[in-house]
Amino acid sequence: MITGQTRGRRKPRHHVTGMVNGMGIRGVIEAHDGERGFILGAAWLRGCPVRVGDTIRVEIVPEGPQRGDLAEDVAAALDAEPEAAAFFDALTQFYRRAYLRWIDATKRSPALRADRIAEMIDLLKAGVKERPKG
Repeated sequence: MITGQTRGRRKPRHHVTGMVNGMGIRGVIEAHDGERGFILGAAWLRGCPVRVGDTIRVEIVPEGPQRGDLAEDVAAALDAEPEAAAFFDALTQFYRRAYLRWIDATKRSPALRADRIAEMIDLLKAGVKERPKG
């Protein structure tokens, strides 16, 4: 069950992946008309019709790297900056992984790693999904 909690902070959105009636899905759990859930789009429904009142099997897991999966230095930096952390948590796995790959590319240079973590935090606080190339 997804509870909406991440290290004591409430996330507005949860990117998930899994299966509904045996068919793969990716979705975002968020507020819809006062309730939390995800919407199955028309394309998905064409392949696996579901009708009101049907009993269905739903299996979902969080998508992409979660806070508990992060290196200690990255997790500590996010914990110290709640605004950046909330934005990071709301990113899709594509953007989260891109930031983490960029940081992990510095394994042989601890000073550069620290600089990149600090830059990531600044970018996240500014609401930048993807670091500028170059």
